[in-house]
Amino acid sequence: MLNFFRVASVLEGFSYLAILCVTLGFISRDFVFVIGMTHGVLFFLYFLLSLLTSHNQTWSVVVWVLVLLAAIIPFAFVPVEMFLQKELRKTKKSVQPAT
Repeated sequence: MLNFFRVASVLEGFSYLAILCVTLGFISRDFVFVIGMTHGVLFFLYFLLSLLTSHNQTWSVVVWVLVLLAAIIPFAFVPVEMFLQKELRKTKKSVQPAT
């Protein structure tokens, strides 16, 4: 679940940056519908996976809200990715059997 959320986070972050590029005029406005629809689907997926992942990882509500707020701040997916990598390492350590 955590890996799916990592992928969704990065894809959503890049789609948000693509929308900002359209707004700033770096990308033609002809692509607004396609980029906007893609971003909307990815944001919805991000939201659902953030709920599921926070439940599975037993994150507090504050952590979940911060992860969710990161979806509306440009480039905030980078610190979220670093946090998720840390969580993944923590999860892998706890799963490994002691020898």
